[in-house]
Amino acid sequence: MASANPFFDDMRSKPEVIDPPQSEDMMDVGENVNDTASNSLKPNVAVSSSVRELLECPVCLNAMYPPIHQCSNGHTLCSGCKPRVHNRCPTCRHELGNIRCLALEKVAASLELPCKYQSFGCMGIYPYYSKLKHESQCIYRPYNCPYAGSECTVIGDIPSLVAHLKDDHKVDMHSGSTFNHRYVKSNPQEVENATWMLTVFSCFGQYFCLHFEAFQLGMAPVYIAFLRFMGDDDEAKNYSYSLEVGGNGRKMIWQGVPRSIRDSHRKVRDSFDGLIIQRNMALFFSGGDRKELKLRVTGRIWKEQ
Repeated sequence: MASANPFFDDMRSKPEVIDPPQSEDMMDVGENVNDTASNSLKPNVAVSSSVRELLECPVCLNAMYPPIHQCSNGHTLCSGCKPRVHNRCPTCRHELGNIRCLALEKVAASLELPCKYQSFGCMGIYPYYSKLKHESQCIYRPYNCPYAGSECTVIGDIPSLVAHLKDDHKVDMHSGSTFNHRYVKSNPQEVENATWMLTVFSCFGQYFCLHFEAFQLGMAPVYIAFLRFMGDDDEAKNYSYSLEVGGNGRKMIWQGVPRSIRDSHRKVRDSFDGLIIQRNMALFFSGGDRKELKLRVTGRIWKEQ
């Protein structure tokens, strides 16, 4: 049941992934969280809204997991929120103490619920205490928008994200497995608005995101180009790519495996998993008076046999 007290609004956060309780009176949970064949829809598993409300923390509104605390009047609270309310029940303001609601924990252990990504295609039914773990790894969970130029909060499946990138972010779309791009910047000393380019390529029946940007490394900006795969990591490993940049008779070549968009843009960039070009080398490749960045990045994508 949700609290109407705005005092607790700022305490609401995303649920943590919590393993099932390891006690003899709790049900055994299988490890294969995506085995929808063994967890297919079953009859008589509907859970009333009143039971779900009983398992909802009144502060963060997330599902509660052991230890579930209660006050002397029987009001419950999740373990994560207990220290935040300074040991006072958020419902009646009585002292919480260390009373544990074992009855509600056992009720939860008897429940089976559908995955929250049911609308994305997951038809599995999971025990209450393994549902959260399953959802953190569910193959049907939506992807975050891979656009790095803004804090975009859009999520969805791959077709909807491709349409979103094209229509809302105006990203360039290309067909084919080879590319040849030229990046120009009049003041290479600046790294503001660091994400310069995102291009989406369609090949082998899949979509790939090519990133090129500047970011600060120590006292000077560096440039990085890398490829991300619009899909999961196990599929991304079926592909490889190469990048090449050069000028004045010199060139640098990078070969790697595209990272899944499950990994954030920042995580890939900060791991330096791509073609890294130091500023002095980038200006050398640019030629001229070395005051303007003019880089040509070529590359290709291929499927491993």
